[in-house]
Amino acid sequence: MTRFLIRRILLGLITLWVIVTLVFVLYYVGPHDPARELAGRAATPAVLAQINREYGFNLPVIVQYWDFLKRLVPIPGHFNLGTSNNNRLPVTTIIGQALPIDVSLAVGAAVLWMIIGVSVGVLAARRPRSLWDRGATAFVLTGISMPTFILGLLLLYVFYYLLTIHGIAIFPKPGSWTPFTQNPLEWAHDLILPWITLALITAATYSRLTRSSLLEILGEDYIRTARAKGLSERRVVYRHALRSSLTPIVTQFGIDFATALGGVIITESIFGLPGLGLTVVQAIQVQNLPVVIGIVLVASFFVVAANIVVDALYAVLDPRVRIS
Repeated sequence: MTRFLIRRILLGLITLWVIVTLVFVLYYVGPHDPARELAGRAATPAVLAQINREYGFNLPVIVQYWDFLKRLVPIPGHFNLGTSNNNRLPVTTIIGQALPIDVSLAVGAAVLWMIIGVSVGVLAARRPRSLWDRGATAFVLTGISMPTFILGLLLLYVFYYLLTIHGIAIFPKPGSWTPFTQNPLEWAHDLILPWITLALITAATYSRLTRSSLLEILGEDYIRTARAKGLSERRVVYRHALRSSLTPIVTQFGIDFATALGGVIITESIFGLPGLGLTVVQAIQVQNLPVVIGIVLVASFFVVAANIVVDALYAVLDPRVRIS
């Protein structure tokens, strides 16, 4: 197990190095002038020269690359993603302000989509070709086909606008955000509609994965043996079959959770949440290159880390998985 984790971590570090290199090449070595992009088309030669000196664009590419790598070493006091072009704030500060919103959004939505998706999938797998199964199929098709912005706007219209104009102000207005440490109840209240939006769209995928994986496991020989021994159907399904069928679900969860941590642009834009997704969109609009690079690297780290955790969980969930 230890050797397996070490190999996965080393592979993850190599993947991060490749991503960092590609980001550097894309933004600093591509067929464009990064100083011109930072300063704008109307910049004078004096301004361009100052930017080249400040950011080191006048240095050899290999020197720029080495400095870029050194700034990304995760050592306290040394880790540096640059400075925002707009307000001159450190990019780490901007990410630190936006990241709690994405963590809150991802955690709450993940709990909902796992409960809804797995429950619907198990119900459909236990009663194949029944009314419950057909209802689960309709749920999956609706969830996969429904665009996020349509569902989000629909929830806002029904549960915020219509209720509010009738004097029932239950749900918060878009842009409401309360940190968890300040007031946990207000934190959950402000995020309930974004959670539901993200969870309903995502839960459809988990329902389909759970149903197909559980149906396959329920046809295995050891499940038939467990039934022949007189075990209850509930124990067979939940204690033996469900655990083995969670492998593809955990894989999908790692990807979805890491993506949510890296910023869910549409959901954040609809509900006015200044998380990483909305921040990177605003940075792209004004060509704020350091902020874009910083958020891309942070999101990449979440995806790589999530895949390492998922690989480690395989052996825990399914003893048939061999780690050699």
